[in-house]
Amino acid sequence: MAPFAVFLQKSGVQVSGTDQKLYPPMSELIARSGIKVFEGYSAENLDQLDGPPDLVIVGNVIRAVNPEVQEVSRLGWKKAALPHFMQEHLLQKTRNIVIAGTHGKTTTSSLMAHVFEKADRNPSYFIGGVSRDLPESFRVTSIDANAPFILEGDEYDTVYWDKVPKFKYYLPDHAILTSVEFDHADIYRDLSDVVSVFQGFVRSIRPGGRLIACSDYENVRKLLSETGEKILTYGFEPSAYGKSRDHFQISQFLASESGMKFEILKNGALAGKVSAPMSGKHNALNLLAVWICARENGIDETQIQNALSTFHGVSRRQEVRAEKNGVTVIDDFAHHPTAVRETLLGLKSRYPGRRLIAVFEPRSATSRRKVFQKEYGQAFVGADLVFIAIPHDQSEIRADDRFSSDELIRDLKSNGLQAQCFSTVEEGIQVVLRAKKPGDVIAVLSNGGFGGFIPKLVAGL
Repeated sequence: MAPFAVFLQKSGVQVSGTDQKLYPPMSELIARSGIKVFEGYSAENLDQLDGPPDLVIVGNVIRAVNPEVQEVSRLGWKKAALPHFMQEHLLQKTRNIVIAGTHGKTTTSSLMAHVFEKADRNPSYFIGGVSRDLPESFRVTSIDANAPFILEGDEYDTVYWDKVPKFKYYLPDHAILTSVEFDHADIYRDLSDVVSVFQGFVRSIRPGGRLIACSDYENVRKLLSETGEKILTYGFEPSAYGKSRDHFQISQFLASESGMKFEILKNGALAGKVSAPMSGKHNALNLLAVWICARENGIDETQIQNALSTFHGVSRRQEVRAEKNGVTVIDDFAHHPTAVRETLLGLKSRYPGRRLIAVFEPRSATSRRKVFQKEYGQAFVGADLVFIAIPHDQSEIRADDRFSSDELIRDLKSNGLQAQCFSTVEEGIQVVLRAKKPGDVIAVLSNGGFGGFIPKLVAGL
């Protein structure tokens, strides 16, 4: 919502908006744009507008009982969801590259836009995060059949009156499927429910398009018969399909403090080499997906590598927030147990010989539920010391379905890890400050603002 609002504002549209609680990096993006923002939903906010708006875009966190949207409906103002707007006004005429999957969407779409930009393809793009290489997160350069439009395809639902995934409206010509695992326990019943929406995504690829899919994931392999379009697979593992389709495999993977490098095998033969200032095997997969898609779109290998080597990443994805008194503070969005595990292992390889402290806030709709209670016990294997916050507000979650930080601490200790729980941000900062030593790397993992944990921690350092 924020990148779209900023795009409209820069395009000369008068924009205002409301959110419950703003936090970086989106709050900073909005502040720089000069958009008028109300914090906290209220029907009275609408009285402060300069007359009735032409359109009200409603985000997917808004419920039908929201007082502000109820007043919009009472007044009869036209409203729409963002994906609806994009399909109707932007995506029917463009050549759309949609990146979907449980993990890696923001990084992969940011990296893709960066590669296309460096190759002078003048891409349009829509990314659900803040790239450190792109001037904005939502840009439209041209609307025609040859214009590439790179989109982060979110499987979260669209709006309260249309409970379908956002990517249903994105009309992919080229689709990347990074992974399929259970997530978003607030809207999906189980894994089969998640798989079914990705089946719809794969089937939505327009005629003549292609699917680039990570076949390391069993659930992705099950979906590959869902489209008649061209399929390319990739991963660390050999092809599960023999010679039935082109497969790109990562070989000779090497991680260091400066980043990573690896070779790419196409059907077993050397096809290219990649190096980039990133860490973690999950990011190697993201890099490979972009390399394949860029090649399929006619960008030569030299241009691709030049772009990959200059990629600075995305805010809140292994982002170094401070280096103070010998301690490095990392901010990361990881919240699913797979993402937590891969992020910590990646940081361990990026900072060899240094102690890694993990601080985790169970905040997402899934992590606040017990669905992955046991899986989190295995997710912190890369850390040397772990601090777990009590879950964010669980008041609307059934008592028998709530995640337990205390139980996680017991599991971590039984696995040989030093672990401790804390109840407030202030308490957490103090226990981390007491535990830290010069040379430590502190990774703070949360998909929300975490009560300003990082700036307060940095001030304490």
